[in-house]
Amino acid sequence: MAAVLSEDVVELKALLKQATRPHVQSLISSEIQTLEKVAALSAQNQGKATLLHTTKTVPEVRYTSLSSFSWDQDVEKLKIYISLQGASKEKIDMDFKARSLELKVHDIDGKNYRLGVPCLCKAIVPEKCSVIAKPTRITIILKKLDKGTWQDLHGKEDKSKLRSDDKEPMSGLMQVMKNMYDDGDDEMKRNIAKAYSEAREGKSPGMRNF
Repeated sequence: MAAVLSEDVVELKALLKQATRPHVQSLISSEIQTLEKVAALSAQNQGKATLLHTTKTVPEVRYTSLSSFSWDQDVEKLKIYISLQGASKEKIDMDFKARSLELKVHDIDGKNYRLGVPCLCKAIVPEKCSVIAKPTRITIILKKLDKGTWQDLHGKEDKSKLRSDDKEPMSGLMQVMKNMYDDGDDEMKRNIAKAYSEAREGKSPGMRNF
């Protein structure tokens, strides 16, 4: 883990050399300091035997991406069709939000599957959306917030926002830090939480929005 963080630091330093705006340089430098601190804490903890290793751990759940699907629509609804042998309602976890969806299917011949659309083309009504499971197919039904035709299932980010805020160049880096925390083990989360706590005290300004 420390090695991976060190590689991130090297890449950020390369970005720092390319940055020309003082504010951007300051933000990147702050992120480098934070990652270096997390890496140092991680290195200190590696190889130590703790009581945590004696507790029962929850095995990591791995998912296979459902990249093959089809969809159609009318003015009020959009339907996504996924062919999957052995699917049932009991094996499905479905999460609808106003502009996103995530489908997880567990234990199909020992494998887990996932379909995520983090940014839909347009808004939906989550409480009126549903999922139907049949032995060979899953159908996701989206209720459109506004009637009309979608040009695509996936939405496009407003690129003008990238020029509207000086902090925007660091948004991708902040997302990396958040993903590291969400996907990391207990040790990673403790290290990032400690770095974040220090950032709240003003020692690492680049983490204040984490």
